Amino acid sequence: MSKKYFILNLTLSFLVILLASCSKSSKTGEAATDTEVIPEDIVEMRYDQVKLAKIATDSIEVRYLFNTIKVNGKVAVPPQNFATVSAPYGGFIRSTNFLPGDMVAKGQPLAVIENQEFVDIQQNYLESKNRLEYAEAEYKRHTDLFKEDVYSEMNLQQVTADYKSLKAQVSALEQKLALIGLDPSQVKEEKITRAVTIVSPISGFIKTVNINTGKSISSTDVLFEIVNTEKLFLELTLFEKDASKVSKGQKMKFFINNETEQHDAEIYQTAIAVDADKTYKVYAAVQSGCKNVIPGMYVNAVIEISGKKVTALPSEAVVSFDDKDYIFVYFRDKEEKGLAFTEYRMLEVGKGMSEGGYTEVILPPGFEAKGTKVVVKGAYNLLSAKKNAGEMAC
Repeated sequence: MSKKYFILNLTLSFLVILLASCSKSSKTGEAATDTEVIPEDIVEMRYDQVKLAKIATDSIEVRYLFNTIKVNGKVAVPPQNFATVSAPYGGFIRSTNFLPGDMVAKGQPLAVIENQEFVDIQQNYLESKNRLEYAEAEYKRHTDLFKEDVYSEMNLQQVTADYKSLKAQVSALEQKLALIGLDPSQVKEEKITRAVTIVSPISGFIKTVNINTGKSISSTDVLFEIVNTEKLFLELTLFEKDASKVSKGQKMKFFINNETEQHDAEIYQTAIAVDADKTYKVYAAVQSGCKNVIPGMYVNAVIEISGKKVTALPSEAVVSFDDKDYIFVYFRDKEEKGLAFTEYRMLEVGKGMSEGGYTEVILPPGFEAKGTKVVVKGAYNLLSAKKNAGEMAC
């Protein structure tokens, strides 16, 4: 093959490759022209993807929201609703039938206690009472004789002193009998007993039981603890900086054990000083009967500071990306190649107060909220589709 012929063949081959390349570029350009360019603030999803992402829309609401302070605390009872039961003279437990959690009424018997000292007190009372009856008769007789100048004043003074001394002694023994639970008017010579019954001082439920049959107890031992839960209150701890934001009469909501059920309370008293750890105590009365709220429980509370009407959406409708807040607004439905699509516009908004699962939304100037459908469920799925550049979109 001559050199000239070889150069001719090489030139023809280069032309063929060049023409093919131009043809391919032309076709690629035509395909690019046919592809729709989606605006930067639009997220497009097929109908089946919308269902999979659980997208739901609703209108923007005008709601009354409160500024709030989140605090922690515990449930407590007033001193008059908590009773510690003891036996003033101690003794041995003859019987008891109660367990923690049992309900009792005021005056209901809790336990029977035996003690030899109970017998001694009754004996002393009856003997002193009998001597008092004799001393009273002597006092009256000597008074009459003194008036008739039969007895001297000194004799009358001695009889009077003996009478008053016995009267005081009987009165003291009556108080001892009442202290151990015996009615003095029921104490008779033939009815002396070694056992007394301990009764409940308040109505409520038994929190603790520290006795059993046959146990020896002293006067300082706690036999039962009884709690009345009708008037519970919250002891809340605030930081010093929030002390000026709360006052008597403010409403609040609280939650226990990470439950979603909310309970209502109202502040009835605030502390007059800040504690050494720079915290501030606030006390709130529980407003309604809450069966699952018992003393000692820790609570999470939200104190309502101030409120106003605002444009609001469910909190999950507002998403954050690159330190900015957005909502997704329904834009339009369309069809391409036989498939149904929905487009949502990503709209930057301001975010205000949040309360009760709703968040204040500050809309851009000129935005017409009336009639606009906003994504209230599935907003984070749309944000994910946007961030992942079409992983969820087509």
